[in-house]
Amino acid sequence: MSRIARKFRKWTVEALDLPRDLVFDLPRLTLIGGKQLYIENHRGVIHFSPQELHLQLSHGTMEVEGKGLVIKAIMPDEVFVEGTILGIKYRGTEDEQ
Repeated sequence: MSRIARKFRKWTVEALDLPRDLVFDLPRLTLIGGKQLYIENHRGVIHFSPQELHLQLSHGTMEVEGKGLVIKAIMPDEVFVEGTILGIKYRGTEDEQ
């Protein structure tokens, strides 16, 4: 994304008081008690096992570590996971603001 486009989006977020995840296509996570995880704005599953879930994001990747992980629902840009969530790692790209 060009520098001008980033500045325009930032200005838009601030001026119109819009959610950053909507404008910048950032992931939105909802964690419920370490047992359920709902992730929005993903771009696909890279790897899944009962211990790990790796998701492609528009800017980087996300890794979820746990025990007994099960994908309960998956949609084009949303995924719902149940199990014991032990950790979440976000690996962004260097061109992010």
